[in-house]
Amino acid sequence: MQTTGALLADLGPAAQLRAGRLPRRLTQLMVGLVLYGTSMGLMIRGGLGLDPWDVFHSGVTSHLPLSFGAVVTLVGFVVLLAWIPLRQRPGLGTIANVLVIGAATDATLALTPTPHDLPVRLALTLVGGVLGNGLAGAMYIGAQLGPGPRDGLMTGISRRTGLSLRLVRTVQEITVVAVGFALGGSVGFGTAVYALSIGPIVQHLLPRLVVPLAVQVPPQVVAERSVRSTCSSVP
Repeated sequence: MQTTGALLADLGPAAQLRAGRLPRRLTQLMVGLVLYGTSMGLMIRGGLGLDPWDVFHSGVTSHLPLSFGAVVTLVGFVVLLAWIPLRQRPGLGTIANVLVIGAATDATLALTPTPHDLPVRLALTLVGGVLGNGLAGAMYIGAQLGPGPRDGLMTGISRRTGLSLRLVRTVQEITVVAVGFALGGSVGFGTAVYALSIGPIVQHLLPRLVVPLAVQVPPQVVAERSVRSTCSSVP
């Protein structure tokens, strides 16, 4: 019976690598991360507003001589430093997340011209950006090789403080949107659509994309997680 959540093994970094089906999981992880960066680039080209973390990234980009993708990577490394006091342990997927998504975003921006027609901009924002991002998020989460740095920050704060994931995520994303907007980041129609729809999209797709592990996982380390809590706007 399918539930509203997806069964994901709660494993440490070493156990993730020993859990079997590594070629399939690595392939899905890398395809998901490249698609994630691509969807971010398409949403930027749509010019109708960005997802919450990209509002922050675009604001930072306007003040630094760095590409958008370079800022995404830099922020990812900075967020990982915040894992240290939270005692979070990055997995292979966490490191790949930091290195791949920003590069894929810059490649997409270099290859995709800026459209002027509203229907094309809507397609880039809603289909390429929001739907593509949801599919990509379900793929990388389903590979079970570790959370993205921003997701890990959210779960680490929740674990250390006892606050709900929903509350921590809400405060986190309101904060990055507010700071990003103050720095000149792009907020618009796409931002609202993303915030309202990304959870349900990933919730629908994730059960179909979780890779079953080849080894027996003890029941106590299997957690049913709400996608609305585990999937933030950038992995």
